[in-house]
Amino acid sequence: MGDAAGEVIASPSVPDSSKDSVPDVPDEYFRTSRPDIVGSNVPDAPFPIKLSGPVQHGFGRGSKDLGCPTANLPDDSLPPMIDAAKTGVYYGYAQVTPSEGTSSSLSDQDICVLPMVMSFGWNPFYKNERMTAEIHIMHEFKSDFYGYDMKALVLGYIRPELHYTSREALIEDIEFDKKVALKSMARPGYEKYMSDPFFTV
Repeated sequence: MGDAAGEVIASPSVPDSSKDSVPDVPDEYFRTSRPDIVGSNVPDAPFPIKLSGPVQHGFGRGSKDLGCPTANLPDDSLPPMIDAAKTGVYYGYAQVTPSEGTSSSLSDQDICVLPMVMSFGWNPFYKNERMTAEIHIMHEFKSDFYGYDMKALVLGYIRPELHYTSREALIEDIEFDKKVALKSMARPGYEKYMSDPFFTV
């Protein structure tokens, strides 16, 4: 997944998705004092934000480097995020489904609506030259699903992206992001979005 960290904010303020807006290295106080639930009891504006598109091949580093496999959305699916939110780590739900009329290697459990965390931005640890939306679905898939259709409903903001000086610190924060996402979405105001008409349920 991407690399983001910084102060925890309940919801984005003025959008700023520019590469120049990436903050500095997170300090130790931030990394040891993050809350495990973020956001209000229901999604605040501009959420929910809907994203969709076929799953793209990414950089191949999520699984190999970080132990956190991600599914990338195509560039033309990003305007809803670019227009409404700043770069950082977000949480919500996602669903992967085969294109209509095609065979599928995914199980019934694989195509359910599932919790996700998303890195949206420049991923400064890897010095990306273009903005990406890298989604980690919190589920163990038995096979790849490149080219499958993916829908993501972004419900809240966890933290901004920052430069990291070590892969170990990045991995530690990513693991904490997952816990924050799951606890934040355990509230009724978020759980109801699992059956949102946006998804194929």
